[in-house]
Amino acid sequence: MQKVLIINTGGTFNKRYNPITGNLDIEPKGEALKFIAQAWLNHLEVINIIGKDSLEMTNEDRGKILDLINQTSHEDIIVVHGTDTMALTAHYLDQEKIKKRVILTGAMVPFSINPIEATANLASAYGFIQGVPNHGIYVAMNGKFGTYQKIQKNKEKGLFESIEC
Repeated sequence: MQKVLIINTGGTFNKRYNPITGNLDIEPKGEALKFIAQAWLNHLEVINIIGKDSLEMTNEDRGKILDLINQTSHEDIIVVHGTDTMALTAHYLDQEKIKKRVILTGAMVPFSINPIEATANLASAYGFIQGVPNHGIYVAMNGKFGTYQKIQKNKEKGLFESIEC
C-alpha cells in the first residue's frame, strides 16, 4: 500500500480551546492528525504548513500548497483545509491541471471538541482516494464525495452537500 500524503493547512479541524484568551486557536503541530495517523499504523505521512483559519488564507498560501503537491513524489494527497474557503483552494489547484489525486477535507467542529466528525471526514477522504481512478481535485466532507464543483458547503445549513452542475 502506497503512503498517502496529508498536507495539513490548519482550519477548524485543528482548532483547540485556548484557556487564556477564550478563543479557538489553530494548533500548529497537527496533534490531531498525528493521533489519527498513529491509529492507522503509519500509512499516512503528515506535513504541516500554513496553520491558518481558511478565511485568512491568501493565494500565496494556496501557492505553497500547490508547490508542495508538485514537489512531492506522492500521487495520492489529502489536504486538510478549513471549510469556508475550501472551494477557492480547490479551484486554484484545479487551474494548474495537477496530475495527481488530491482530496480536500476538513471539519465543521474541531477534533479537540468532538473528534468524531473530523475523524470521519479524514477516514472518508482516505477511503475515497483509494478508489478515485482519475487525477483531479476532489472533496470528501460529511459523507459526500466528488469533484469540488459538485460537493460544496451550504453555509445556511452548516454542512456540505451535493450540487447539480
